[in-house]
Amino acid sequence: MALFLLAWVLLGCARAQPAPALETPTPSGPTPLPTLTAVPTPVPGTLFVDAAQSLGPISPLVYGTNYGPWMVVPVDLQEEVQAAGLTYLRFPGGAYGDENPLQTYHIDQFIALARQLGAEPSISVRLRTGTPEEAAEAVRYVNVEKEYGVRYWSIGNEPTLYASAYDMEYDTERYNAEWRAFAEAMREVDPEIRFIGPDTHQFTATAESSPQDAAGRDWMREFLLANGDMIDVVSFHRYPFPAGGDDPPTIEELRANSREWEAVIPRLREMIRETTGRDLPIAVTEINSNWTHAVGGEATPDSHYNAIWWADVLGRLIRQRVEMVAHFALQAPRGSGWGMLSRYEVRPLYYVYRMYQQFGTDLVYASSDDPDLSIYAARREDGALTVMVVNLAPEEKTKPLRIGNFAMTEPAELWLFDEEHPAEQMGTQSITNGDTLTFPPQSVSLYVLK
Repeated sequence: MALFLLAWVLLGCARAQPAPALETPTPSGPTPLPTLTAVPTPVPGTLFVDAAQSLGPISPLVYGTNYGPWMVVPVDLQEEVQAAGLTYLRFPGGAYGDENPLQTYHIDQFIALARQLGAEPSISVRLRTGTPEEAAEAVRYVNVEKEYGVRYWSIGNEPTLYASAYDMEYDTERYNAEWRAFAEAMREVDPEIRFIGPDTHQFTATAESSPQDAAGRDWMREFLLANGDMIDVVSFHRYPFPAGGDDPPTIEELRANSREWEAVIPRLREMIRETTGRDLPIAVTEINSNWTHAVGGEATPDSHYNAIWWADVLGRLIRQRVEMVAHFALQAPRGSGWGMLSRYEVRPLYYVYRMYQQFGTDLVYASSDDPDLSIYAARREDGALTVMVVNLAPEEKTKPLRIGNFAMTEPAELWLFDEEHPAEQMGTQSITNGDTLTFPPQSVSLYVLK
């Protein structure tokens, strides 16, 4: 276990940073808990959409990534990065921020990238070897001297691993006290900043598998009890594999994993309500399938199937009303599978963002009774209805699509991402309500209905 934790922290050393785009809309605020409003019963054996049942706006900050000083955006990939439509950048991410002081030129470069991409920035200050005074100085430099207007800040990275990784005495009580001292000093400089935290290294659907300190206290629960009055966005990290050992997951294991989000986010919402008495937005500020540098496997982070997994996970996080999502990471160091960019080319996961650029901004009710076919639907600002279907299976699937309360007046625009089509527009397809559609193996299909 110690080796696992050390490897996790070394992984974190390669973590990322956020970029600023000050024009990005402010998140919609506290996310209400799911209600008991009745929803249509899905018609068995079909993919079903009710265009009249709006589930509310999709946060613009779910299309994010991590960025750090150790990353390089290759000149030859500048256009691709711009076209990805990234909306949120976290900086500097991982253990880098706890092991290195923030340099002003790093911050300036980060802000320049965020503004270039039109992405909302967030900055993490050094906790483990830093001081409240240093953190306050960072806020002063960024928001007073430079007037960058960075709204989102976090304090430290994965404090749940400090004790094991750095052989130090560290528990929830110490962390909660230190976090508060930092937060008070930072907010004294700029009362308008918003805090994201606690950025624990794993939060899962069960208490038994979520981080606890040496005394058996749950890190997330104790943080919310102590600092729930000061935190603005509740955050955590999640890398589900390898789950015990060093072997990367198989396609079958990854295929079944995305369903965990139907339990993870509701558990955290319930915990927030129990400990703070209110609803707070949720952020997943680091996420990928694998916490190691694994490359070259059928389901490693650089694989096509990892991209299909991510398309489904992102859809589920959107459906669970998550406010901010930052994939790990924008660009991979040599020999690492994490990045959506390698040194010379984009990786399959990059095309997931190109697909979601066509998705709508207001979530619409959609359901599937096929565990291998996930469906997500949304309305766009131009009034179009977008329907995304993720086929997790290794074989082609066919299924009828039924859409309630929507009259299709012209052929649907079709976009496809599979092994042979990197987020390509495939022309148009005439669809009659109830038609049986075909979905290629391990694919993402997006229909734009007008």
